[in-house]
This record gives sequence, C-alpha cells and structure tokens, in this order.
Amino acid sequence: MRITMIGSGYVGLVSGTCFADFGHQVVCVDKDQRKIDALERGEIPIFEPGLDAIVAENRKTGRLTFTTELNESLADADVVFIAVGTPSRRGDGHADLSYVYAAAREIAMGVKGFTVVVTKSTVPVGTGDEIERIMREANPSADIAVVSNPEFLREGAAIEDFRHPDRIVVGLSDERAREVMTEVYRPLYLNKSPLQFTTRRTSELIKYAGNAFLAMKITFINEIADLCENVGADVQEVARGIGLDNRIGAKFLHAGPGYGGSCFPKDTLALVKTAQDHGSPMRLIETTVAINDTRKRAMARKVITACGGDVRGKTVAILGLTFKPNTDDMRDAPSISIIQALRDAGANVTAYDPEGIENAKTMLEGVSYGTSPYDISENADALVIVTEWNAFRALDFKRLAATMKTPLLVDLRNVYRRDEVRQYGFRYLSIGRPLEDDLGTPAAETPAN
Repeated sequence: MRITMIGSGYVGLVSGTCFADFGHQVVCVDKDQRKIDALERGEIPIFEPGLDAIVAENRKTGRLTFTTELNESLADADVVFIAVGTPSRRGDGHADLSYVYAAAREIAMGVKGFTVVVTKSTVPVGTGDEIERIMREANPSADIAVVSNPEFLREGAAIEDFRHPDRIVVGLSDERAREVMTEVYRPLYLNKSPLQFTTRRTSELIKYAGNAFLAMKITFINEIADLCENVGADVQEVARGIGLDNRIGAKFLHAGPGYGGSCFPKDTLALVKTAQDHGSPMRLIETTVAINDTRKRAMARKVITACGGDVRGKTVAILGLTFKPNTDDMRDAPSISIIQALRDAGANVTAYDPEGIENAKTMLEGVSYGTSPYDISENADALVIVTEWNAFRALDFKRLAATMKTPLLVDLRNVYRRDEVRQYGFRYLSIGRPLEDDLGTPAAETPAN
C-alpha cells in the first residue's frame, strides 16, 4: 500500500520505517528541512537500537523516502498517518493539538480519491471527531475516513514492539477503513497479532488509560519502596512476591526515582484534564501525577542525606541522564529534577550518559560532563546511579574507590547488592531496602524521602 507518514519524529520515523519493511511504499514528511536532509544522508536524528540499519535497507530498496513536500505525497496515498507531536500545552496541561489540526487541514486539501486518515499521535478523546470536522469544512468533497490507531512503542525496544505487538487498536466509524487497515497490518498476521477494531473514541481512550495505569503501577511500587525502607523490608522481594500473581504481573514493578519520558508525564496530565472537563475527575491519576513530581526531588534529598546532610561544595557524580536506557530522550527525565535540586543545594555535579549528553546540555546548566563513569567520579564525594544502562552494571569498584574522595554509592535503580560494593569499602544506599550504617547494622534513622 502507499502510505504517507506526516511527522518524522520518534513515532513517525519508527512506524514509517517498519511499514516500509513490511513491503509498503512509504513517504515520511516533515517540515524540518534539516531533519529531512539528515535522513537523506542516512543520519538518524534519534537513538533507537537497530533503526539505522532498517532505514538504510528500505531507502536502498526505494520503499522508504523522505520529503518536506506534503502535497506531492498525498495524491497517490491510500493511507495518511498523522504522527506529529502533542506536547502538554503550557499553562493548563491539556494536549497541544495545534500540529494535529494543522496537518488535518493540509491533508484535506491534497488527497485524491478515497483516503484513510489515521491519527497515530496520542490525542484526547474526541480528537478524531474534530479532525473529521476540520477536514470536511476545509474540503467538503474529500472522500475520507478518519481512524484512530494509537502507538504502543517502548523507547529502546520500538522495533521489536512494532513487529511483535501485544495489540493493534484501530478505532473507526467507516467500514471501508476496516479493509484498508487490515491490509496495512496484514504482514503481522503470521505473528497472530491481535487486531482490535473498536470505535474512535474508545481507541483514543485506550492509549491514555494504558499509560495512566502503568504510571500508577510505577508510583505504587515507589511508595511501597519508601515503606520498605522504614520498616526494614525489601521492595524487590515484595515486587517479586506480588508480581508472581498473574492478576498483577511483574512488569513496571521496579522501584526507582519516578517515571519520565515522552509519554507518561504528558499523557497522565492530559487524561486528568480531559476527565475534569467531562465532569469525571480521576483522583487516582491526579494523585499519581503529584506523587511522581515530588518524588524526583525527594531523590536529591536522599543523596544529600547520604552525604551527611550538606552537599555545598561537594562533588556528586551522576550516572545516567536519559529517562530510561537505550534512548537519548531526556524529556521529563528524573535526572533533571535531581540535578537541579543538587545544584540548588550547592553541589558540583558531574555526569555521564552513553547517549543523552548532547540533549542534556540543552536542558541543564552548570553540569560538567565526562566520557566514562571513572572520568566523572574522580575526586567525587558520591556516585549516584539514576538510569540503569547496561554499561553501569559491571563497574570496577576497586578503581572507583581509588579515585573517589568518598566511596559512597547511591543506587536509585537497585542495580547492585550491598555486599557487592561494601567489600571495596563503599557505603551503599538503594531504594526500598533495609537501611544499614557503615557497619552493616540497621540504621537508627532513615533519610528523608
């Protein structure tokens, strides 16, 4: 099929490339000339494992092309996907749909013959109705069917998720679109991918409800972790114990410094605003948002307490800047709030991340960046693991102990066990485990959380 993908950001580029890899003819469109030029040179603007090779292969076959000219790609398109950004709107937290609606107007004026227009962007309930209204107002003669098809891609595992999805949700009201969308995803039938057809509004809400539930699950285990520290329990054993219950499941039960990224923060906030607008406030999600916001700076207080209650003039080395491993995405990353709080408390901050440093430089001031964990830890008073990159799972603690001013590890991702690092003379603090002093006995007081 002939597919036009509007937006060559994370969702658009991954989706468009994977559709081309399925054998469809795909044109990815973006208004950013520099981005398109870079893609034409084979330069990938985001870090996603394996994406560069698939882009190169499908460009070579001619199934995947890039352009800034939307109209040229619309006339022959069977399907047009809208995959533009929907960031939180400044001032009120609602999703900013201006890019979506602008794309809808342009599509309406350029399509020829029956065309399925698919919203891939994450949008609030009712957006598909408004897109259809805008398009029919802009071009009453356009023969279109507006469909909702939300994405469920995990950054760092997006290609695997696209090829082997848990579910494919398609919301529509025009039955002609069912046949088209079935053909779009036909290459996945051998994998028995569950294709769920539903209404547009239901489809839109599935995306938000799914992300909100996962965010709530993360926040739940983080609060359990705080309780574990105060009562002498181990959150990892608690998580395992409840995760073995099939009704709960083990995923998203890893205690840490709070959730971040491109989806959970903005989607939970947008769902809260939508619910309020419709007179159905979602108290659980409202609380989830509030707890997660405060938790990130609470992690900075944990580090400060570990450093004796004062970090003024001390050096804190941060391992991991991105919101999760295997991405360069810094959006709403816990590291931002943690570093800002440490800087506000007078600490000197050094940091290293395998992929996120360039993006971090645009968001954080007063931070010194290094080229390795050992580089940033020299003469440091504390080493803090914020993101659990694989590169941080086998650190040379003997080497670190020899160069750090104070051998202190604050492990906000529970990558290590206490006995692993204590043998090298380190003090060790983690998340949701029994607190111990330097001698390995229960501490008399707990750090502020």
